[in-house]
Amino acid sequence: MLFFSIREGQVAWRLLRTEFCIFSASFGIFANMADEEPVDQKKYLEDSCKPKCVKPFLQYQACVKRIEGDESGHKHCTGQYFDYWSCVDKCVAPKLLPKLK
Repeated sequence: MLFFSIREGQVAWRLLRTEFCIFSASFGIFANMADEEPVDQKKYLEDSCKPKCVKPFLQYQACVKRIEGDESGHKHCTGQYFDYWSCVDKCVAPKLLPKLK
């Protein structure tokens, strides 16, 4: 069984590989498994999509500059931050979903 999360992704993958090797050895099943860890394609796709989301990124940077001197802690740029990453996610999703198994 594979339990996958972002933080535990490598641990879960290794656990799955170990369980598969034990299973295949017990039942005489032999399979060639690559020793390479899977590469997270989302990071590469995000990097390729970031230039398409310049406007929300500039709005976020402007907000950060505006609130630089705030000592009260009440001002924040959460909305602009989420707008930027929403733009990136909308660009990444159609490219990433076909690559998932």
